[in-house]
Amino acid sequence: MTKPSTPAARTKSRKTYEELRSARWMAPDDLRSFGHRSRMMQMGYAPEDWAGRPVIAILNTWSDIQPCHAHFKDRVEWVKRGIHQAGGMPIEIPALSLAENFVKPTTMLYRNMLAMEVEELLRSHPVDGAVLMGGCDKTTPGLVMGAVSMGLPFVFLPAGPMLRGNYAGQALGSGTDAWKFWDERRAGTISSEEWQGVEGGIARSYGHCMTMGTASTMTAIAEALGLTLPGASSIPAADSNHQRMSAACGRRIVEMVWEDLTPDEIITEASVKNAVTVAMATGCSTNAIIHVIAMARRAGIPLGLDDLDAIGRTTPVIANVRPAGKGYLMEDFFYAGGLRALMKNLAEKLDGGALTVSGQTLAEGFETARVFNDDVIRPLSNPVYHEGSLAVLRGNLAPDGAVIKPAACNPDYLVHSGPALVADSYDDLKAIINDEDHPMTPDTVLVLRNAGPQGGPGMPEWGMIPMPKALLKKGHRDMVRLSDARMSGTSYGACILHVAPESFVGGPLALLQNGDIIDLDVPNRSLNMRVSDEELARRKAAWVAPEPRYGRGYGVMFSKHIMQANDGCDFDFLLTEAGPKVPEPAIH
Repeated sequence: MTKPSTPAARTKSRKTYEELRSARWMAPDDLRSFGHRSRMMQMGYAPEDWAGRPVIAILNTWSDIQPCHAHFKDRVEWVKRGIHQAGGMPIEIPALSLAENFVKPTTMLYRNMLAMEVEELLRSHPVDGAVLMGGCDKTTPGLVMGAVSMGLPFVFLPAGPMLRGNYAGQALGSGTDAWKFWDERRAGTISSEEWQGVEGGIARSYGHCMTMGTASTMTAIAEALGLTLPGASSIPAADSNHQRMSAACGRRIVEMVWEDLTPDEIITEASVKNAVTVAMATGCSTNAIIHVIAMARRAGIPLGLDDLDAIGRTTPVIANVRPAGKGYLMEDFFYAGGLRALMKNLAEKLDGGALTVSGQTLAEGFETARVFNDDVIRPLSNPVYHEGSLAVLRGNLAPDGAVIKPAACNPDYLVHSGPALVADSYDDLKAIINDEDHPMTPDTVLVLRNAGPQGGPGMPEWGMIPMPKALLKKGHRDMVRLSDARMSGTSYGACILHVAPESFVGGPLALLQNGDIIDLDVPNRSLNMRVSDEELARRKAAWVAPEPRYGRGYGVMFSKHIMQANDGCDFDFLLTEAGPKVPEPAIH
């Protein structure tokens, strides 16, 4: 068993009220603070609400069009209750909601906007710590990235997965079963009535996806990083344990402020490695790679694709949860013991001495955990898949890397060669996949380009390319598909994603032509096109850059500063090394 590190003894002394950030606004006997206090009183507060107390921001990503966070109107009241119980003053502040299902072209276009908003909300207001309420795919990394860059004590409160879906007595998993039934619908094997039944039964409660999609992956990563209370990421949104956990977050953040327990003490090389290891063991979403790189680098940890691949090679998948697993969903995972139980089974691969927001080490947080169903949470000796969930590929088609999820695709395609069939846009792709007579075979490699960070724009989840009708009608349900886009974490199939550099900026994918043979070798982590260097140089010289996607507004800033997928798609000016730490605001 790997010996856990021992956290260095904390040297910070307990804070006094005069040392709190909020006291800069509220305590001085001057005209400006008079204005702050009088306006607080305008809202009905009295000095007893703030004097001698930490002020805690609750960043709430609720909105009327955010189904994953529909319960946050209620949960924020439980957080406030906990803050009051511990002697703090709660202030609720709305933050960008990023409803995954509805925001177009993609929420990924706005993840960094949320991160910037979080950082500036915390910096500009008289707050001493924060509870971050999120869970839908991009809200977890966006909230964490911004809060880490600000550096105040914070606790992340996961939204929790929804209840398992149901249709005709069959358990349904959000996303995963949608793609499966959509292929059958297009193949003509299910009726309109059955399709409508699936539509009405696949998402039965508030909460995020109950498969091990991006949402569950990212909240698990947040817990493994030490940013949640122990076990918080596994609790179903509709379970009363979620209300109690919300209040506990409120109580704990008040103590964290007095203890001055800041994210730089929690997000370390050890905790980042723990998070990647846990993610791989859960059968994580491919999106995890982009987000965990961005989160780590905000904390000054230089995580890269090769680091993730190395951990993946030695970490088996032990969470038997769809889509990498068979049959089970997050509700079953919770009943089986949840993430604490998975981490206990994984203990020999974790640094249990990493500090968490609870004030305890990671190992102390899962010490009493038990596995109640060893088919849902497997031991290391009986994994779902022998290696981690994700693999990083490189070659002349993806010199800066590409990603595949081997555990969720047909093993026949792990080593594959076939001719490229290229679509330059999603509209072109739809024409191919909807043409029942389009000439192709199961060996064809279906390619979508101009769908990356700049080309999408925002790198949409277009990489979960539907199976073409021409193959569906012949009984085929998988093929190699390749793009510079992302795919939903609830998806499955032999999909190669995140090809970098992307085609829109002139990466090798832009030079691929119909009929070029693509060689995929997942065991050897290679992805190449059989085109000579001389021919690629000739094609590169003839390549013409596409017109920019934006002429004004946020899109221009995005296009100028977005980094490629292998670097986490953060803005270059937001990285830790981009410049000196932003000072506290002057109060005059």
